[in-house]
Amino acid sequence: MSKFTEYKNLSLTETAKNIAEFWKTNDTFKKSVEIREGQPEFVFYEGPPSANGMPGIHHVMARAIKDIFCRFQTQSGKQVFRKAGWDTHGLPVELGVEKELGITKEDIGKKITIEEYNEACKNAVMRYTDVWNDMTEKIGYWVDMENPYITYKPKYMESVWWLLKQIYDKGLLYKGYTIQPYSPKAGTGLSSHEVNQPGAYRDVSDTTVVAQFKIKQAPENASETWKKLSALAYSDSKIDSSEAAENSCGGALHWEEFDNQQPKSDVYFLAWTTTPWTLPSNTALTVGPKIDYVLVKTFNQYTFEPINIILAKALVGKQFAKKYAEGTDEDFANYTSESKVIPYQILAEFKGADLVGIQYEQLLDYAKPYQNPENAFRVIAGDFVTTEDGTGIVHTAPTFGADDAKVAKEATPEVPPMLVLDDNGNPVPLVDMQGKFLSIVKDETYGFANEYVKGEYLNEEEKSTEFNIQKENLKSIIADLKAYLSVDERIALKLRKENKAFKVEKYVHSYPHSWRTDEPLLYYPLDSWFIKVTDVKDRMFDLNETINWKPKSTGEGRFGNWLKNANDWNLSRSRYWGIPLPIWRTEDKKEEVLIGSVEELYNAIEKSIEAGFQKENPFKGFEIGNMSEENYAKVDLHKNIVDHITLVSESGKPMKRESDLIDVWFDSGAMPYAQLHYPFENKEQVDNNKSFPADFIAEGVDQTRGWFYTLHAIATTVFDSVAYKNVVSNGLVLDKNGQKMSKRLGNAVDPFETLSVYGPDATRWYMISNANPWENLKFDIEGIDEVRRKFFGTLYNTYSFFALYANVDGFKYLESNIENRPEIDRWILSELNLLIKDVKSFYEDYEPTKASRAINNFVNDNLSNWYVRLCRRRFWKGDYSDDKISAYQTLYTCLETVAKLSAPIAPFFMDQLFQDLNKVTGKEVVNSVHLTDFPVVDESLIDQDLVEKTHLAQQITSMVFSLRKKENIKVRQPLQKVMIPVLDKKTEEQILAVSELIKQEVNVKELQLINSEEASHLIVKQIKPNFKTLGARLGKDMKTVAGEISNFSSEQIATLEKEGKASVSGYEITTEDVEIFTKDIPGWTVASEGKTTVALDLTLTDELKSEGVAREFINRVQNLRKEKDFDLTDRISIQLEENSPFHKELTNNQAYISAEVLSDKIEFVNSLSNFDEIEIDEEKFKVKVEKI
Repeated sequence: MSKFTEYKNLSLTETAKNIAEFWKTNDTFKKSVEIREGQPEFVFYEGPPSANGMPGIHHVMARAIKDIFCRFQTQSGKQVFRKAGWDTHGLPVELGVEKELGITKEDIGKKITIEEYNEACKNAVMRYTDVWNDMTEKIGYWVDMENPYITYKPKYMESVWWLLKQIYDKGLLYKGYTIQPYSPKAGTGLSSHEVNQPGAYRDVSDTTVVAQFKIKQAPENASETWKKLSALAYSDSKIDSSEAAENSCGGALHWEEFDNQQPKSDVYFLAWTTTPWTLPSNTALTVGPKIDYVLVKTFNQYTFEPINIILAKALVGKQFAKKYAEGTDEDFANYTSESKVIPYQILAEFKGADLVGIQYEQLLDYAKPYQNPENAFRVIAGDFVTTEDGTGIVHTAPTFGADDAKVAKEATPEVPPMLVLDDNGNPVPLVDMQGKFLSIVKDETYGFANEYVKGEYLNEEEKSTEFNIQKENLKSIIADLKAYLSVDERIALKLRKENKAFKVEKYVHSYPHSWRTDEPLLYYPLDSWFIKVTDVKDRMFDLNETINWKPKSTGEGRFGNWLKNANDWNLSRSRYWGIPLPIWRTEDKKEEVLIGSVEELYNAIEKSIEAGFQKENPFKGFEIGNMSEENYAKVDLHKNIVDHITLVSESGKPMKRESDLIDVWFDSGAMPYAQLHYPFENKEQVDNNKSFPADFIAEGVDQTRGWFYTLHAIATTVFDSVAYKNVVSNGLVLDKNGQKMSKRLGNAVDPFETLSVYGPDATRWYMISNANPWENLKFDIEGIDEVRRKFFGTLYNTYSFFALYANVDGFKYLESNIENRPEIDRWILSELNLLIKDVKSFYEDYEPTKASRAINNFVNDNLSNWYVRLCRRRFWKGDYSDDKISAYQTLYTCLETVAKLSAPIAPFFMDQLFQDLNKVTGKEVVNSVHLTDFPVVDESLIDQDLVEKTHLAQQITSMVFSLRKKENIKVRQPLQKVMIPVLDKKTEEQILAVSELIKQEVNVKELQLINSEEASHLIVKQIKPNFKTLGARLGKDMKTVAGEISNFSSEQIATLEKEGKASVSGYEITTEDVEIFTKDIPGWTVASEGKTTVALDLTLTDELKSEGVAREFINRVQNLRKEKDFDLTDRISIQLEENSPFHKELTNNQAYISAEVLSDKIEFVNSLSNFDEIEIDEEKFKVKVEKI
């Protein structure tokens, strides 16, 4: 005879283990896809992880979110294919391999061949595949791991090449020499979206310099402004002051003062930089043509020499703060190096346009530009100059800044960048690609040559070596150097000593770092291939408007704003392990071809062989048109192979491949097509929109600058389509204190340990219910334990209760559904159907947190704490009547439905619950909850009025329990009366309808309803403003409105409660804007919640006390029955000693007690030798309970 399984205890880990084995044995995942054959597809894309690292707890979160919606859509009747994938290329893999092999990028091709290096990368990237697969299975993430897409496979790479060809053919791919973010440690440029990954920009404290650039003496053909400034500095200048004044476009000019300046003082332009290491590469100073500038005379704070300086008028206050003050002629005459205040005077004012063309002396003369040096070291105009910070004059180094390069190129004549010729005659910047100065940047005292320009690039050993060198070289300047000085600090020191620094200070600012190598980036001139995103960014923005982002703010803000200002995508990577850029060019760069398929490359190689450039075809034996894996195994498209392929151009010239690899983000962005080997196979899947675009994707918020972006960019440029319709952008998983997890901080959580202790269901439920997926989750192990106890423990106990009594009565759901069910059954079924409606809506709207919380509230508040508790007697008392059958059917339906609703979030436990129910009743023909259909709401079962009045009963009950707790009165102690004011007829009728239930629940004899007028005489209410809600919208009127609210009369408070709003000083005030509380009445205790107020009579009569004792005694006896493992139907005898306390109370309530505990009578004897000890109201006494 089949029975419902009864468990001794709850073990979520054991449940997960058993169900996982069941899924494997029964091929449940595969079946869940097969049974939906012919149904509409729900398209899901798996964002590929890289298996060269271990999974973390955040991966549990990410994979749970993805799994939830795929399971829900399967239950909703859709066919959901879920292909796993592995991201196998890119910096994380390469850097890990280099570290493991003890090499750097420069060693590749020397100490190790490219082929050997790529093979090492290929092996490393799949190293932890088994660990990832194990975690995936352990958390119940259903995804096809047997047939994953792998980005290093030739079919995948071929599809990537095809996509690039489409972009190329549309004229959206070009090569340009531009300033790009560059990672010296990785040895490659980065794209702008990589530089904008979360955490890439970090606050750093850098040495900054306001440098003094000395004006050269003006030639005869110079501008009048330059001539006059020159006259101030150079004694042999002969300039007529009045003529200069007339020819200047400036304002209040005091040129006549210049002629009286004695002695002559040099004139300097002030320019501020946060990267002093770029100063040797300075070739121009940029001013805003419309900005007002001033000439100021003062003293240098380090050398105390008199100087005249030029800066933006708006920034005088900022640069002349602290130790400076406007001075008189007397102040200047009396100034010495000992003076505490440095005087300054503004001598003249002019527009930036007046300064354009003025030449200055090179600040750090280590090298000259190899091209047109005569056009360098002059002032030029630029619209990007602001007066927000610095001096309003921008130090311009075209080799290391995109804005700098642009403004220098636009100048007439063009300002040359600081490029010098290397040993091979190639123009190079003063900093090499390892981030070191060239040997030409040599200073006998301060060093610099062959040094890293950023201190962060050195390890501690290297810093120690450099420190010892500095200590010796700088001893004439710093007698006892205490620590290593960075290049920036030494350049600043040199400028101070040479009267070329106006100010040196530490400055905290945001600076880009490599998201992979963690070191500060450089901006470096690179020859790179770009996708013209700027040509399609408007279309990308428009298409993004059609995507459902969760949260919306990320789609509109972080992603949408990014698209509005998107730059061209730097596709080039100067690395070795990745998909090669399939472009071959002639040496003169005039002819090029982009290869878009293996067939195209194969045929091109054959032509090259015929032309005599290529000796043999490395893909010999490959059959064009044969799509088998065996055939494609003959092809390897990686760098170590294709770099040896020479093709022939249309004019018969040899063509070599461009050496770059493709940005790895393009690899992953190509996955919708490359996973299908589109268009070479499965063409109809994409063309007919069967597998494209995705209905749903989900990854971390960092992917707004990664996978989300590249998916969108490729789909737009190639297909003029979105790549996904719905996207969940996951937040971070932080530790319980809100700190980012890391091994270094020791706060990282081991996902495997967590799963082994708490099980995947509790872990998933906690992560989903605790915070919306897009919010940062403060991960706390205690929170998982609470979920295990409060949700799963409650549901387990509810099932155990059902199974216990159903097995006693032999319930198997063989009877027809009871038609006329009791009100409480109709109520819980109403709640259940409302839950179905809500949960379905939440899942459809990608709101799993709302779904989990709704289910949790139903299970705890409605099913367990209300329905089961109030119906216990129906299950264990009486015959197997329609009432009892109705109770079983109702509870069964609730449990089965909860299992189906919760299955997407807690797949293991809910499958076990479903199977335990269904194996007895056979109501479903399938053997897993994941093969069932999602519950459908039955509107006919929803009784809104019944729900409302039951909610009212629950609220009143909860309020009375709170009052009991406050007054320390036990629940089993009966009280005489609860009094409730009612504000309207409907509320009165609803409370009366549930009055008996309320009295029974809160253990009171009477429930009295009074109207608002009666209440105003009995219950005194007070009110105070809610400053939190009011402050935001009232502003200066807050004080007035708050005062009026505080003076509300009882009638005004009653009106506000009844109508929900009131007008105060022209503002509408709601109950959300105030706090209403009650004062206790003597002998009563009062509480208010929203519109509901309850008053509880605290008077205890002897009769009430007596009944209270009886109820406590019943509780102790019932506990003894459980301890002694009596059956539910066993009758018992009870014996007490004559001198026991509460003799009178127990005797008076003997009939009531006996009926409740199934005893014939209570017998008092002289003494008991065999007994149990119980305690009531701190009185201990003996009792003997035996089975009859």
